[in-house]
Amino acid sequence: MTIALTSGTQAAVIRPAAVPIGLLALAGFATGSGMRLLDPLLPLVADSLHVTVASASVLIASFMLPYGLGQVMLGPLGDRLGKLRVVCVSILFYGAFVAACGAAPGMAALVTLRAASGLFAGAVIPLIMAYLGDNVPYADRQAVLGRFMTGMVMAQMLTGPISGVIGGHGGWRLVFLVLGVFGIAVGAALAVRFGRSLWQAPDGPGGSAVPGPVAYLRLLKRPVGRWLLLSAFFDGLCLFGGAFPYVGAFLIDQFGLDPAATGLIVAGFGVGSFAYTRFARRLVRRFGEGNLLLLGGTGVGVGLIGMAFAPSWPVAAAVQILIGLTFYMFHGVLQARATEALPEARGAAVSAFALALFMGQGAGALAFGAVLAASGYRVGFAAAAGSMLILTVACRMGLAALTRNGSVAAPR
Repeated sequence: MTIALTSGTQAAVIRPAAVPIGLLALAGFATGSGMRLLDPLLPLVADSLHVTVASASVLIASFMLPYGLGQVMLGPLGDRLGKLRVVCVSILFYGAFVAACGAAPGMAALVTLRAASGLFAGAVIPLIMAYLGDNVPYADRQAVLGRFMTGMVMAQMLTGPISGVIGGHGGWRLVFLVLGVFGIAVGAALAVRFGRSLWQAPDGPGGSAVPGPVAYLRLLKRPVGRWLLLSAFFDGLCLFGGAFPYVGAFLIDQFGLDPAATGLIVAGFGVGSFAYTRFARRLVRRFGEGNLLLLGGTGVGVGLIGMAFAPSWPVAAAVQILIGLTFYMFHGVLQARATEALPEARGAAVSAFALALFMGQGAGALAFGAVLAASGYRVGFAAAAGSMLILTVACRMGLAALTRNGSVAAPR
């Protein structure tokens, strides 16, 4: 079966099977792994470079800051030059810089190389999402995005354990080399798969000169754009920067678990997320976007309350699976809407969504840290749960209002 997609004055005919979702998911896995590979390696890096673990933690920020802030230019660049072209070139450079980290002579060089790899990694997931927005009908888009996000979810689940095993036997430098070579291989596979089409000018408005500032201004002028960016910011504040990063430390502090056991429990989030990717299409068709948003956000809030009152680690482990599933029910709706908020400049719209999420993550880390210092982990999770429930109701009401006034169209 073929599907005709119209973008501006030009139409493209594609076959759904022609979208290589598995290969695109591998690209998401490669760049997602760059965020997590240092989780078990910081003590090794610190010891090797003769610095403290606290000093070595700058290597995490040096990746994430360029990743987030680079969205300002990467989205419009993808719209102008071609989304997959920018993805392919970026992942090749990403792999090269990651591999080079393995040969860094000192801390300053490693920080610089990590920053470069973070910048190029930032192009991959948002622009692939925008590409899928160009090539998948909206009625099927959340399910396809869910399949693509399998790569990112698997990176969350597997990178830490794999990195720990390789680093324990071959040293931290080998971990960077292996991931770098993998990233280059994925970039080369993309280049072979898409061939000359990567170097052709994009068709339709996505390839026209909609400058970045103009695209962002258009997005902010649209009610759906403002709703989406605010939702993404508070999503990042409550979860990405708030509750999620502290689960491992909570398990160690409250239940006396070792890091290995803690890692397995935290990986339960990935198990729940993976379940979502398998059932996303059915969930969207069964509940619709509005109800899925409400169910997902409520489920996350209930899960965080469960974490706040968890009497034992098995309860916390079950809660992690619930949170992983329901988080992507909530977040998946926002992701799908990000790909439709500005069809003439999808790359800019999805990158703006990613930037808002990143900014919320930074604010959430500060807010949760302050609550943690004042009242402890359990109060922090309870506060995040309350905030998430409020956000869920606000997002659901906002989506309903946008649908009523025609700012958001129903899936077609």
